[in-house]
Amino acid sequence: MKDTVYGEGLNFNIPWFERPVVYDIRTRPVNLQTLTGSKDLQMVTIGVRVLHRPDPNQLVWLYRHLGKNYDERILPSLMNECAKACVARYNANELLTKRDEVSASISTELSARARGFNVVLEDVAITHLSFSPEYAKAVEAKQVAQQDAARAKYIVLGAIQEKKTIITKARGEAESTELIGTAVKRNPGFMKLRRIDAAKDIADIVAGSGNKIYLNADSLLLNLLGDADDKFEKTVAHGDRGWFKNK
Repeated sequence: MKDTVYGEGLNFNIPWFERPVVYDIRTRPVNLQTLTGSKDLQMVTIGVRVLHRPDPNQLVWLYRHLGKNYDERILPSLMNECAKACVARYNANELLTKRDEVSASISTELSARARGFNVVLEDVAITHLSFSPEYAKAVEAKQVAQQDAARAKYIVLGAIQEKKTIITKARGEAESTELIGTAVKRNPGFMKLRRIDAAKDIADIVAGSGNKIYLNADSLLLNLLGDADDKFEKTVAHGDRGWFKNK
């Protein structure tokens, strides 16, 4: 076998004494998959796609030692060894969060090992990464627990805000009641104004109703021209709170 490598184009050989061995030196892909363990002893199935080609200057060595199917002889074993060595340096969660770093580590080691066999690797990429069903269920349960904890936290915060709202509303109603009582004591005309507003609302309701009303005007607060105001003023003058009297 000659040590000369002929390139593409027109070449001559001696019939019956010489025959050409043709190598395809274009880049070809190969997909490899292996089962390995992580640093925390979790079983991981990892798939790697490798773009490779033979070294054009070392085709004679490749044919003598490995033959034309060199990729089938060396790449699977090299990939298994390099992938297991690299994955064992990372925990299971780091294989997901540091995927680029893991891929670069596998590419560096695999390229270095392949150069010893005169094979050039142009690209190495992780195409598949899966864990055992038990680990997947544990991760899912952890995520559900974290979501439940966050939901409970928001429920507690909502209850605290609701409590503050109720307290603020109660304080506002108490202050409003105190202010109304003070206004009534100082100026009885305040209650007249409130009675007029209430009478307007009642009159609008009665006017819009199709039913007939046979009730006393005093009971509906509609007697604005009678002696209701005089009675109220006498009540306030004698120190009685009228409608605000505690029973």
